[in-house]
Amino acid sequence: MTLSFDLLWKGLEVTTGAQREHRYEVLLKQAAEKGMSTEPLQDYLNAFRYGCPPHGGLGMGLGRVLMVMLGLDSICEATFLFRGPKRLTP
Repeated sequence: MTLSFDLLWKGLEVTTGAQREHRYEVLLKQAAEKGMSTEPLQDYLNAFRYGCPPHGGLGMGLGRVLMVMLGLDSICEATFLFRGPKRLTP
């Protein structure tokens, strides 16, 4: 189960959001299940070690909104520095 949402505009997902996992023990368990070392994650995990309130966030797809508003055919045309499978760094 997730506590999440999607915001659709004219049939296009423009933002998505969710409650983040905030329980230290659950984060450790999930890392172990995936075979991940927690050493590189220590700074992140320390933020949750002594308790963190439930919290969430969202990601706004500004490029998607611009693409629809401007009637463009591709997200590449609406994004200043497009990152895709063939371009991962600016």
